[in-house]
Amino acid sequence: MRVLLLAAGLACVAAFTADGATHALSPRDVVGGLVSPTNVTAPRSEPGRLYVVEQPGRIRVVVNGTLRARPFLDITRLVRSGGEQGLLSVAFHPDYARNRRLYVDYTDVSGNTRVVEYRSDRAGTRALPASRRQLFSVRQPYENHNGGQVAFGPDRILYVGMGDGGSGGDPQNRAQNLSRLLGKLLKIDPLKKGARPVIAAYGLRNPWRFSFDRTTGDLWIGDVGQDKWEEIDWTPRVSPGLENYGWDVYEGNTIYEDKQPTPRGHLVSPVHVYSHDGGYSVTGGFVYRGTRNAGLRGRYVFGDYGSGTVWSLKPAGGKATDVRTEAQIPALSSFGEDAKGELYAVSLTGTLYRLT
Repeated sequence: MRVLLLAAGLACVAAFTADGATHALSPRDVVGGLVSPTNVTAPRSEPGRLYVVEQPGRIRVVVNGTLRARPFLDITRLVRSGGEQGLLSVAFHPDYARNRRLYVDYTDVSGNTRVVEYRSDRAGTRALPASRRQLFSVRQPYENHNGGQVAFGPDRILYVGMGDGGSGGDPQNRAQNLSRLLGKLLKIDPLKKGARPVIAAYGLRNPWRFSFDRTTGDLWIGDVGQDKWEEIDWTPRVSPGLENYGWDVYEGNTIYEDKQPTPRGHLVSPVHVYSHDGGYSVTGGFVYRGTRNAGLRGRYVFGDYGSGTVWSLKPAGGKATDVRTEAQIPALSSFGEDAKGELYAVSLTGTLYRLT
């Protein structure tokens, strides 16, 4: 996200919907007292558990609504935390119940991105620091636009979101440069010895949060905008490959820089944009596939860090329809799913919410 500053996140900005409708999705407190949580997730083999990432470098475990005192993982000594830097996400391998492998994305003490594997003990009660294995690192030229999301796709490959490196306006043209890893969606097979990250998509400014629909396998990206527009990008599971999402030639659907996009792959337009009248830092979410909220089923839920507004939209034929306001969550940093596909959210104020 563009700026992870708590004071800014508490500011209220007017929200809007395409149809003007407002619907009651209630964020209910699960636990509080967390330290700048940036991500929440769970392996599908562990119903009743949630893993919450804290920006300074810890992963906490919530079991049936109770926060365990002992962190699952504590790497604070390895992490530079503050602003858009820190421990930013965790992803559990699809075979986690058997192989106990998990992957984290964090900013190291030198300010660079590291993607690292850990293993937990057999009982899954804690990650083992001695099991640390680095997959790759990326030098970061600035302190913002680190991306930070790691998630497994339907192909069981690990995907990593990388921002354009920071500053403003992508001054070194990294997002459109296929010889650089910044401004990209990367993928890597973490179980393949010697594997290196490859570019799955490019033309991204800061894909702070992305997800794969657990039913269709489609990819959804919330890409943070520059001065005027926030955007949601969508790619079906079956696609031509090597999508170019347009930055920094385009911001949303408007021209940002007068030049030609890189002529590799195919240019993809956002399925939804909103102006900075509705917020200034999109937080990508999930297509709801749980069972508790029938009115949300099949809708993509997303929000904005700056305004705290939560929206949902209905995917239809590759287009976003029926955009509606759902809730307000101050300093909204991330959404997450539990093992059964129920939706949660975390706020930098320190609260984990269940969306009902």
